[in-house]
Amino acid sequence: MTSRKSQGPSGHRAGERSGGRGADRYGGDARPPAKPRPLHQNPAGPFPAAGEAKNQVKTHAPKPARFAAGFRRPSSDVVIIYGFHPVSEVLRSKKRKLLDLFSTEQAAERLKDEIAAADVTLHLVQAEELTRRLGGDAVHQGLLLEARPLAPLRLDEIPVQSGIVLVLDQITDPHNVGAILRTAAAYAVDAVVTTERHAPELSGVLAKAASGALEHVPVIEIVNLARGLEELGDLGYQRIGLDSEAPQLLQAVALARPVALVLGAEGKGLRRLTRENCDQLVRLDLPGPIKSLNVSNACAIALTLVSGVTAPKQ
Repeated sequence: MTSRKSQGPSGHRAGERSGGRGADRYGGDARPPAKPRPLHQNPAGPFPAAGEAKNQVKTHAPKPARFAAGFRRPSSDVVIIYGFHPVSEVLRSKKRKLLDLFSTEQAAERLKDEIAAADVTLHLVQAEELTRRLGGDAVHQGLLLEARPLAPLRLDEIPVQSGIVLVLDQITDPHNVGAILRTAAAYAVDAVVTTERHAPELSGVLAKAASGALEHVPVIEIVNLARGLEELGDLGYQRIGLDSEAPQLLQAVALARPVALVLGAEGKGLRRLTRENCDQLVRLDLPGPIKSLNVSNACAIALTLVSGVTAPKQ
């Protein structure tokens, strides 16, 4: 079993993004049970039982690719998605290579049409087995999907439709990034740009918080954010940094698309090089006594303002 990396309360991974990521990035303890038992068998049901479809698993292998219950081990080429809305959006969008779907009989019945239309192997399991795999805090709703990551995208490959891109400067909380992605999907944002390091994994907790948005908003991971902002500038993007201490309001800035809205992490905000590579630094007009917001809430307000005062270039 691979070793788990430590993780803070915000979901920030302590080490680099590598093939041996800790299982707690997926929302729970991935350790196999001390006394493994076979998956739930349902020969009379409409779906194949897990034991029948997984008879090729060799438990005597020195380094098994799966846990005792048939789940794959975390790796860089396996994405774990759980919960009804995230899983259903993956099945409907058909953008990923699907591997295996572990579902309770009730959840499989709810998604029977999507499952039948998807190229995925279904295994019926008990809800307790999913909880043991993901952890007690994971709201899996009887569904866990193993799939491949989406194909990577470059900055110069962003499809300009709405003309709005979000740039995240080391925002590490998967719940915040998931909420930002969900808002981005609602506003038809063209892409979300983030860093390869100091960013949550595009799986597990983040995918659950995004509620299916990962299938609709491209996420571009880059090594150096400052250089990425330079490239966006060369591509014609107006780079607007959101800073609660900025002298001018977002509403007062003349905006034209394409525009890149740059958001910093809560507490430390935008880093120096990030600020230096923005065309303007702006703040939100908050008339009340509290002058700072959760970054996902600030993102929603900023997108409302940007969407209302800009139009794509013809």
